[in-house]
Amino acid sequence: MQEFDLIARIRQRAAARGDVVLGIGDDCALLAPPPGMQLAVTMDALNAGVHFPPETAPADIGWKVLAVNLSDLAAMGAQPAWGTLSLSLPEADVAFVDAFFDGFFELAEQHGFALVGGDTTCGPLSIALTAHGLIEPGQALRRDGARAGDDVWVSGTLGDAAGALRQWQEGKGGEGKGGQSGFLSAKSHSDPLFSRLDRPVPRVALGRALRGIASSCIDVSDGLLADLAHICRASGAGADIDIDALPASAALRAAFDDETRRALQAAGGDDYELCFTAASTQREALQQLSVTLALPLACIGRIVAGSGVQCDGMDAAAGGYQHFA
Repeated sequence: MQEFDLIARIRQRAAARGDVVLGIGDDCALLAPPPGMQLAVTMDALNAGVHFPPETAPADIGWKVLAVNLSDLAAMGAQPAWGTLSLSLPEADVAFVDAFFDGFFELAEQHGFALVGGDTTCGPLSIALTAHGLIEPGQALRRDGARAGDDVWVSGTLGDAAGALRQWQEGKGGEGKGGQSGFLSAKSHSDPLFSRLDRPVPRVALGRALRGIASSCIDVSDGLLADLAHICRASGAGADIDIDALPASAALRAAFDDETRRALQAAGGDDYELCFTAASTQREALQQLSVTLALPLACIGRIVAGSGVQCDGMDAAAGGYQHFA
């Protein structure tokens, strides 16, 4: 398949909508933001062997490249709107592209997200998405608003995706170390840990609901302690975290001993939960929000004067994923 045939195939799957004046097929997309709204823009790239095992199902890759960008929008309290996609492929594999967009558009439809343009090239498998969201002026959740005395909260559970990656690296349940494709495909569709690695759930509804409640927010992509440290640096404060308060799934508890589990929860990446701070007066509101959204929210510590993140002797600076390290 030639490049422009591939683009035409993608364009056929991108739904038309009123705020997209001109979508895929021209030099630029033309968009119509609602009056009075600010535009939130983010971009994340996923590369084979770095952000997902090479044998990951194409539909899961499509889902994940959108999910990690929606998670950034959620961390700012923004409503997802549009995006442009850069897709580098070793070859124009129609089956791969169709399956990739099955996953991509499945999640896009859940959040009213429109693909409006992008680029296709021949090269190593690499995908980058620029996502746009809408936020009311003055309502964006930022990293620099935490104050001493605020509670630190996290959504969902931590460490599941890192646990799945650990199992893949060790080749548990497969025919050898390194993640045999049969092991990965079998686990991806049945194991709750691998489901979290392959198909993270962006907490968009939570991010929107935290406007006016949270004092700061970040999504947990590189590990809780590392990401919370970004809030502390931006806010000029420190944090004191109770490691036993970090929420863990039953699957993670069953798969690892306590010491390994705690390390995965504190420093493992790819959770895409939201870590946020809020005044102690907001505890009741957050407990009610947890019920409304049917999403666990756990208070795991507090913001303190000073700098850095303290977590029962664990070094935040040493935790979390870093490119080029």
